[in-house]
Amino acid sequence: MRTRGHIGWLTLWSAAFGVTEGAVVTYLRRVCYPDQPLAGPLFPMRNLDRALILTELTREAGTLLMLLGVAMLAERRPFRRFAAFCFCFGIWDIVYYVMLRVAIGWPASLLEWDVLFLIPAPWAAPVLAPVLVALSLVAGAWLVLARLDESAPSPLRAADFWTLGIAGLVIVWSFLWHTAGLLRGDMPADYPWWLFAIGWLAGLASFGLAWRRVNPARIQR
Repeated sequence: MRTRGHIGWLTLWSAAFGVTEGAVVTYLRRVCYPDQPLAGPLFPMRNLDRALILTELTREAGTLLMLLGVAMLAERRPFRRFAAFCFCFGIWDIVYYVMLRVAIGWPASLLEWDVLFLIPAPWAAPVLAPVLVALSLVAGAWLVLARLDESAPSPLRAADFWTLGIAGLVIVWSFLWHTAGLLRGDMPADYPWWLFAIGWLAGLASFGLAWRRVNPARIQR
C-alpha cells in the first residue's frame, strides 16, 4: 500500500506540474509570438530580450530541481530516488503536451516541431521524440517502484549506468542537431531519427537486459 500510495501521489503531483507548465508556456507564446495564433508555429525562433531569456533559463532549472526534490522526498534509496525522478519527469512531460493540446490545440500532430529546452542551448525535435522518451521513463520507473521490492538491490550494474548515460547523451545530441541553425533563425528540418533511434533503442535494450537479471523472488505480484 505504501508503494501504491507513493506512486499515486507522484502521478498526481507530476500531472499537476505538467498542467502548470502547459499554462506557463501558453502565456509565453502570447508574450513571444503576439502576432500569431496561440497554436501557431514556433519557428523561426524569435529574438528575445536578455531578461526574458534569463528568466526562462531560471524557470527551466527550477523545474528540474522541483522534479528532483519530490523524488528525493518520496524515496530513501538512491536508485529508487532516480526511478522516482524519471517517473515524475515522464508524467510531467506527457501531461504538459496534453495540456497544450487541450488548451490551445497545439501540437496539431506528434510530428510538429517543438523547442524542448534552452539549457545550455536550444533543443528542438518533433513532439513524438520527447514523448517516446517520456513513455519509456514512466514504464521503466514504474517497474522499479511498483514491482521491485523496496529492499531489493539495484538491477543496474556500473556498465548499465554507463550504457544508459551514453544512450541519453545520444538522444540529447539528436535534440541539439539543429541548434546552430535555430540560433541563426533557420527553420528546422530533417530530424535525425536514425540518431535518436540509436540512443533510444540502446537505452531500452540496456534496461531490459538489466531487468532480466532481477531475482523473481524480489518482484511483487
